[in-house]
Amino acid sequence: MNWPERAEALNYHHLRYFWAAAREGGITRAARKLHVSQPSLSAQIRRLEQALGEKLFARSGRTVVLTEMGQIAFRYADEIFGLGREMVEAFAGRPTGRPARVRVGITNVIPKPIAYRLLEPALRLPDPVRLACLEADPDTLVAELALHRLEVVLSDAPMPPSVRIQAYNHLLGECVVSIFATRKLAEAHRRGFPRSLEGAPLLLPTENTSQRRSLQQWFDSKGIRPRVVAEFEDSALLSAFGEAGCGLFPAPSAVEPDVCRRYGVAVVGRLPVRERFYALTVQRRIRHPAVVAISERAKQTLGRDL
Repeated sequence: MNWPERAEALNYHHLRYFWAAAREGGITRAARKLHVSQPSLSAQIRRLEQALGEKLFARSGRTVVLTEMGQIAFRYADEIFGLGREMVEAFAGRPTGRPARVRVGITNVIPKPIAYRLLEPALRLPDPVRLACLEADPDTLVAELALHRLEVVLSDAPMPPSVRIQAYNHLLGECVVSIFATRKLAEAHRRGFPRSLEGAPLLLPTENTSQRRSLQQWFDSKGIRPRVVAEFEDSALLSAFGEAGCGLFPAPSAVEPDVCRRYGVAVVGRLPVRERFYALTVQRRIRHPAVVAISERAKQTLGRDL
């Protein structure tokens, strides 16, 4: 059977069963949710594999995982049934009394004031939404995005080229990096800044973050060697140590007032190091109203220095 004939013969009932198994993470759980027997569900998926001429699942120990072609099929199926839901809503009108759920992933290096500023407009849309925020490391969030368990991921770095999923990077904006400290530490290091950072106690994000790499590259280029006191994966924990006076710490200049007010610290100075923020999605164009609102707010919050 050639490809045009396969497209005509595609059984969308089989495709929906496959889609459910991929979403639930296994045939057993999907069968339970769909109220069908496991052998029946497996048979439906095998017929889909025969129609496509590709294996969609492979066994890994006691579980099954999507093959490379299965991941491609899942992305198409998710879009197909997503468009089906949109069509039904367009004809019947949006459901009332139940806010739409928007699932957002936030990399743990994103400062909390930045995350709040970007997400807050989604709560003020004409049609109410309910935010579900997941904070984790980038690899975990990208995996959740690939499985369509998130609508968008907010990150300080674009999707690495080595990641083999179809996803898109949307630059939200950028700003320079400010250095903060308690008032006592700020007064001691403000004069002669940034040379005053030589030997200064510094709290930094871990080496796997974009901000850390940019800062380290700038320090090396200027021959400045601060004394790294501690490293953190979580930006809130880093700021808490800075609040306690354990050292100076960096944060985006776009949220200087928020950081100073929240942690009772002062600005020591700004470094000409650009920090960028991205929205990662599986769609080439941002279409979800809440994600559009986040992107529009980013243009106002980022892209300019205070």
